[in-house]
Amino acid sequence: MLSTLILILKILAIVVPLLISVAYFTLVERKLMGSIQRRRGPNVIGYLGLLQPLADGLKLFAKETILPSNANTVLFLLAPMMTFTISLMGWAVIPFGEGIVLSNINVGILYLFAVSSLSVYGIITSGWSSNSKYPFLGALRSAAQMISYEVTMGFSLLGVCLCSGSLNLTSIVVNQIYITTWYCIPLYPLFIIFFISILAETNRAPFDLPEAEAELVSGYNTEYSSITFALFFLGEYGNMLLICRITTILFLGG
Repeated sequence: MLSTLILILKILAIVVPLLISVAYFTLVERKLMGSIQRRRGPNVIGYLGLLQPLADGLKLFAKETILPSNANTVLFLLAPMMTFTISLMGWAVIPFGEGIVLSNINVGILYLFAVSSLSVYGIITSGWSSNSKYPFLGALRSAAQMISYEVTMGFSLLGVCLCSGSLNLTSIVVNQIYITTWYCIPLYPLFIIFFISILAETNRAPFDLPEAEAELVSGYNTEYSSITFALFFLGEYGNMLLICRITTILFLGG
């Protein structure tokens, strides 16, 4: 009973700060885009707009969840939950310090690669279950992009595994301390390939085709609203933070 309680507390210690980080990550992105476009960005709710993410979250939670009449209701509601859950699963093996990790398994890279591959199922399920042509086309295009770049991402990780002699993430960080250099220096070409691959994996520019509003009306999540819409974006931004952490561990000394 005590061990279960400790495990739950450890999970909450990871998930709660992660959700807060995701909320303010959206604020940073909106502020940055605002400065690029020579406007202020969110600045009304709270001091310098710091309460804007909380207001957005409250709005999405309070809105009505609209279910399309022709949709497969079970899969339609399951897809965003699947996307959000898979984005949290990867954090189980991420070390936050020496010995500070939820599960210090010896095949951490393989686990992360497997979990990142599962994220495509939430997108495919959402597009198909909506029973609408725009989400379906958006899901197909997004799935094709994510699957195609996973191959290059996997091959770029082989160099790190060979240099460190381990698939354990903590060991990879320790090895970079031992050789007094980051792997991004001797493995610079692989680092560039990995960086391009993760941009495509997380749907960031210039690979932001899954949410291309000009031709797909927002893509696979067109029919979603309220909390289901929020779960998709919590999963997407959580996955972005996870990928950034993985990049730091593998190539930038941890």
